[in-house]
Amino acid sequence: MLFDEDIKNALNTLKNGGVIIYPTDTIWGIGCDATNQSAVERINTIKLRRESKSLIILADSVAMLERYVREVPSVAYDLIEVSDSPLTIIYPEGKNLASGICSDDGSVGIRICRDDFCSELITRLRRPLVSTSANRSGEPFPSDFSAIDHDLLKEADYVVKYRQEDRRKNSPSPVIKIDKKGVIEIIRK
Repeated sequence: MLFDEDIKNALNTLKNGGVIIYPTDTIWGIGCDATNQSAVERINTIKLRRESKSLIILADSVAMLERYVREVPSVAYDLIEVSDSPLTIIYPEGKNLASGICSDDGSVGIRICRDDFCSELITRLRRPLVSTSANRSGEPFPSDFSAIDHDLLKEADYVVKYRQEDRRKNSPSPVIKIDKKGVIEIIRK
């Protein structure tokens, strides 16, 4: 079964510090173990992006979220519970992550992923995944697998086969930022 084979191969790649291209709950992403410094640096190199630019990560649960955010504002729990579509929340202060994940101010963007493939992969890895769009920095995001640059695909250690034939046009998630006082700012609609 393609799903199980891809989970096994992607998991082995991630555990060995590799970089994968995979379908997320939104668009196709480039990912790695968010706690592995060399893998995070490699993603920045592949994407040709500034190392000072933060990365979004995916978690599989609120329990995992709490292991990587110093203090979760209470309003975030409500937003996670009522959101019926993918929502990335920028929290005031991340922890236990590779450098380059958090912004210069220490904040970190995390989405709790409800997609079957990603959730299974994250649960088995037992760590969050970097999730940045599968494109070079400044280029348009891929709305489906066929839009990913072939040269980019060659740079990944593993490319997931599951859902490559899916031609539904997807877009990135909305992003909101919550400060320590619980004030919400919309970053991307």
